[in-house]
Amino acid sequence: MVVESNTPFQKAIDAVETLEIDDREELLELLKMRLAEDRRDEIAANAREAVNAVREKRAKFGASDDLRKDLLGE
Repeated sequence: MVVESNTPFQKAIDAVETLEIDDREELLELLKMRLAEDRRDEIAANAREAVNAVREKRAKFGASDDLRKDLLGE
């Protein structure tokens, strides 16, 4: 597939397409692992923020009806 684009993303795709299939598969697995690690880091950061919000009493607790009322300003 030929795409007329010179973006960094397209350059990366073009570079990957020059690799042997085994190397592409290895790259794919590496990218999956790194994405999973990035997601874990993001979840951990969100958890730290939630813990801080609880400690600072910025967090709200309640049932789904309480959330709905809070969001709708009821």
